[in-house]
Amino acid sequence: MPETLTPVSVDDRATQLDRRAARLLDRQHGVLSRRQALELGVTQGALRHRLRPGGPWRRLLPGTYLTVSAEPAAEQREIAALLYAGPGSVVTGLAALRYQWIRVEETSQVDVLVPADCFRRSVGFAVLHRTRRMPETTLVARGVDITMAPRAVIDAVSWLTSLSAARALMATAVQSRRCAITDLQAELRAGPRHDTALVRRVLAEVAAGVRSGPEGDLSDLITRHRLPAPLFNPRLYLNGAFLACPDAWWPEAGVAVEVDSKEWHFSTEESWQDTMRRHSRMTAAGILVIHVTPRQLRVEPGRVARDIAAALDRGRCPAGITARPATA
Repeated sequence: MPETLTPVSVDDRATQLDRRAARLLDRQHGVLSRRQALELGVTQGALRHRLRPGGPWRRLLPGTYLTVSAEPAAEQREIAALLYAGPGSVVTGLAALRYQWIRVEETSQVDVLVPADCFRRSVGFAVLHRTRRMPETTLVARGVDITMAPRAVIDAVSWLTSLSAARALMATAVQSRRCAITDLQAELRAGPRHDTALVRRVLAEVAAGVRSGPEGDLSDLITRHRLPAPLFNPRLYLNGAFLACPDAWWPEAGVAVEVDSKEWHFSTEESWQDTMRRHSRMTAAGILVIHVTPRQLRVEPGRVARDIAAALDRGRCPAGITARPATA
């Protein structure tokens, strides 16, 4: 029998189109590409009308539009960047880390990895990075395709020029347990990258136990003033029972240094009390505890170094204390 065709009215087609458009706009947070708009039946004239000065739509990037009358949110900029970059593109760097609960600096820039044969240029907030090693595994967060945390961290650090910013980012990623040091090392080895000196330096510090930017400053001070190398963030035990995890520890001398950063130690009443309890436990066990602030590391490095050296000269490790190196 010949197939029976069910007539579809103009109104039905319009309803189906409206539903399709609503689903797409919901998935893309109100952002459309020019091609998608035309496929949905928006004519060239209607497009110009909606994009007129004072109109309901606005251009975010070439060929990408925000269809709501508001300032674009982060995910709307990221969707626009992916639509502009084209198929196969993926968000990386700071924007990708924000979705993975890693504390990063606020920025409107969106870093996007694109295949090596993509010749689109960076424009506006969309910064395109051509690569021959597109990630094999990605995540989708709020409709945005993003790289896994290790790739995003290494990408972000490799584009930074500030040592302190690089330290803070990588240490935060490891401290928050969103990625392991071994994963970062594997990602770096997978390369290739043009300039990895900063990445390798910071990764070596983090692998040695440094877990914050101020601790990196302490490590620099120790090296610069030729003090003995400590263990960073080891777990100390007294007669087999956990005692504390100081920022730096010299086992032969029984000396600990705590970098009292407001961000890490005094951000809440509870964290302040934890810091005080840790100090009391170490002092009661016979450990010499030196407290310094990030500002003192920057403006009084000589005095801090002399204090540490004096403590190392007179200190000795109390009986019963053992240490385990920091692990990621």
